[in-house]
Amino acid sequence: MSEHKFPTEVIDLPSQGKVYPKDSPIANGKLELKYMTTKEEDILMSQNLIKKGLVIDKLLDSLIVTQGVTQKDLILGDKNAVLVAARILAYGPEYTVEVTNPNDDGQKVEHTFDLTQCPFKETIDGVDYSGNSFDFEPSIDPIYC
Repeated sequence: MSEHKFPTEVIDLPSQGKVYPKDSPIANGKLELKYMTTKEEDILMSQNLIKKGLVIDKLLDSLIVTQGVTQKDLILGDKNAVLVAARILAYGPEYTVEVTNPNDDGQKVEHTFDLTQCPFKETIDGVDYSGNSFDFEPSIDPIYC
């Protein structure tokens, strides 16, 4: 990875880079991200970007520092992992929410999630992922509804 004038972290992608072309900078399964600054906070708060549905794309493009990679290059699962990593780098791993318990007359319950324990699905060894087209055989009989 390259040297920058701002702090960065290298994160592991759930795809392990297996779904990207061999000459891609992320074929090694790693992506370099910068830490969020006020610039990225401004992106997150931009009502214009929110209304246009572009806020996440602009945020990711601003955070990704791996040369030659934009958010358009990432598969959805890797994008989600990058967003979680960015959130952890900016605000820490704890994410506290208040939820309404539907089985208890609407009682509100506070719960704190540890985002470092977020289980991402990873690629399977021995599968040829070239071309982003996959053959899959389920390990159990499918259930049709």
